[in-house]
Order: sequence, then structure tokens, then C-alpha cells
Amino acid sequence: MAEPLRPQRGGFLRPFGCGWFIREFLIGNGPMGSPAISPIKGAPQADIFYHYKNALLREIAVGRATAAEERQARRQRRGISPSAIENLAEKYRAKLPYKSHGCRYHSFVVYFSNLHRLGWVEFTGREEPSSIQSYGVGQPRRYYRLTALGTAASGIAWNNPYATLYGG
Repeated sequence: MAEPLRPQRGGFLRPFGCGWFIREFLIGNGPMGSPAISPIKGAPQADIFYHYKNALLREIAVGRATAAEERQARRQRRGISPSAIENLAEKYRAKLPYKSHGCRYHSFVVYFSNLHRLGWVEFTGREEPSSIQSYGVGQPRRYYRLTALGTAASGIAWNNPYATLYGG
């Protein structure tokens, strides 16, 4: 029997995992309010990362807003208002700094390279030029898609591709 992968104390603080998001995004499901993409065309790493961070921040804001509305409704002895949760979520989302939750871009690139080494994602052959703000030309944006191996991999393997790759 497989045990779920989780820390001994405290549990995970994220509403969903990075691996799950990448898999669902590249399948084309548009997870957690992100846009649906064509699974054949794929998407660049930077776009996947951007949508992951935004989805993560949205879910954190909704979680905090729900908890706050539940506390306030309990204090005032009234029912929970979904519109109040939406309003609070928008306020919380506006206040959450982009870098405060989830991984940084470099960590995401390392995570994604493990997926590439496992053969779960592949380069589609499509590149487009990019520029680095005021510094000129940057590395090209390479598009990646999910492979048959990536689709067939289990959820536990997607949760920890490093352990899958190195047998840890």
C-alpha cells in the first residue's frame, strides 16, 4: 500500500502541487482558472510558471477569504455570503505579493528539467524570440508538450519527479 507523500509536521501549505498543475495545463484542461491551451502546440516554461503562480495566488486568496467570512458569519450569527467571499478574495489577491507563495522561477526550471529528463515533457520544435526588458535579445521561448509517458505517469510520481528520477 502506498503512503501519500507529505511532511511529518505541518503538512503542505499549497492548495495544489506544481506537478499536478503542469500536467493538467499541458493536457489542456486549464486548471484552477488558467487558460486552456492546445496540447499539441504546448506552451513555454515561462507561461506555465506564470499561470501556476497566478492560480496558486487566487486559490490562497479564496481560502483566506472563506476562512475570514466563516469567522465573521459565526461572530455575527448569520449565514455565509458567497458574494462577501468573492469581494474579500479580490481584496486579498490584490494584497498578496507575487513572490510570496510557491516556487521561484529558477526552482521551477529545475523542476521542469527533471520532467524533461524523465521523458514526461518534450520540446515541440517551436521557438519564438524573446527580449530581456531593457537588455536586448534573450533566450528563445521554447514550447513544450506532454508525452505519452507523462500522461501515463501516476499522480504520486508527478508529485515528486526527483524521487522518481533518482529512486529516492
